[in-house]
Amino acid sequence: MNVQEEPAAPEQLEPISPEQEELLAAEESLPKRQYCVFRAGRERFCLGVLDVEEVVEWPSVTKMPLSPSFLMGIFNLRGSIVPIVDIAFTEGRRPDLLPRHVVVASLPGDEIHDEVRVGIAADEVFGTFSTSEPLILTDAPREVPHCRGMLRHEDRLALTLDLRRLVDVFPVPVI
Repeated sequence: MNVQEEPAAPEQLEPISPEQEELLAAEESLPKRQYCVFRAGRERFCLGVLDVEEVVEWPSVTKMPLSPSFLMGIFNLRGSIVPIVDIAFTEGRRPDLLPRHVVVASLPGDEIHDEVRVGIAADEVFGTFSTSEPLILTDAPREVPHCRGMLRHEDRLALTLDLRRLVDVFPVPVI
């Protein structure tokens, strides 16, 4: 005797209440911003994804003579020379521990240069993170003039880098 099983009834979804619908609509209407989140030293930093060109593994770096302590050197990225800045140099990074990544960022240049590229030394890259305006705290500590604010990332705060200020605070050679 052949017994046929009846197909299972589809699971019924509960309708959304007007309050839940209102909350969803409000959440979707908030502008979202995307950031590349990384760690340099003990701190987390983030940079708008529109400023980030790419993230590369630690390259072969050429040291520059008589360069400031925050300038780790320069490297060749497909024919373009990119300086690498260590924004965690004030924490006394151990000299035997090299960062694992470089976050390559660019911003519009001035009358002489079309674009300014800078590499930021990163010990760990967490990936991209989307957030809405309310998660962004606008006041950064005064001790960090190259940051414009902070945002909550997972269980910690990440300093939001201002690329223009970063290049002012850590002047890099434009090659």
